[in-house]
Amino acid sequence: MSDIRKISMEELGRVSIDAFKDAAKIPVVILLDNVRSLNNVGSAFRTADAFAVEKIILTGITGTPPHREIQKTALGATESVAWEYETNTTEAIQKLKQAGHIIIAIEQTNQSKSLQNFNPESDKKYCFIFGNEVSGVSDEALQLVDDCLEIPQSGTKHSLNISVCVGVVLWHVYHQYRF
Repeated sequence: MSDIRKISMEELGRVSIDAFKDAAKIPVVILLDNVRSLNNVGSAFRTADAFAVEKIILTGITGTPPHREIQKTALGATESVAWEYETNTTEAIQKLKQAGHIIIAIEQTNQSKSLQNFNPESDKKYCFIFGNEVSGVSDEALQLVDDCLEIPQSGTKHSLNISVCVGVVLWHVYHQYRF
């Protein structure tokens, strides 16, 4: 194993920001519902870039770029990933529904399904809602969703950090679309 080496940035062949903006995306929108940590917002941008998500919608108290704390974890992904801000989460959800998106909350509810059983349909558009670090997806938003998914866990804690949750969910969805 002594011949293992890291791949250089040139070898990775990453596309430019302009090329990324024009590239095909998976039909997914992320909605951050009152996420308070700017580091979590930045992480969501970076993960959305990694998995070629269409757009991020920031709502309520969720911070918006440009901001030093968002940039710290986004590492420039606020320039590549399309985003918009909506004051009201429920209005943002209603607009997405009108545009034909299936709305899915990532939340532990009495009706949530396990993530590993979710298989997106290739002809559908999805919006995944990730909620506040303390209170989760708002009750108002939950009343408008089409479904709820949760990530199975076995530890003593009942939740994952939102940045980890976004990564797990997007990897699963990306994997379904691309592989």
